[in-house]
Amino acid sequence: MDAYVVVAAVVVTGILLVSAAGIARRLLAPRAATVAKQTTYESGVDPVGRNWAQTQIRYLTFAFLYVIFAVDAVYLFPWALVLQTAMGPATLVEIAIFVAVVLVGLVHGARRGLLRWL
Repeated sequence: MDAYVVVAAVVVTGILLVSAAGIARRLLAPRAATVAKQTTYESGVDPVGRNWAQTQIRYLTFAFLYVIFAVDAVYLFPWALVLQTAMGPATLVEIAIFVAVVLVGLVHGARRGLLRWL
């Protein structure tokens, strides 16, 4: 029963901390609406021209490649460090499946021309 008391105490403490932070923000934050607060602000760029613009698709391709390489690094480096210890053949099959999935994404990007830098 002691474990439930600890979990309940952590949950109650979390709720109290979030509530206290919300109340402090409500009391301390300025509420005056100025012209600068009412303007659109996106990623550090002040609005210029009309209020709607299209984004270039190449940013999506950079995000696609980043996800492929970042996910690859996040999972392969720890696996390579643990490889020094004795691991079974199941781990080798799992990492082969993972690398195959990453390679499918990389081949897809190459077929769409995302790896051409010129």
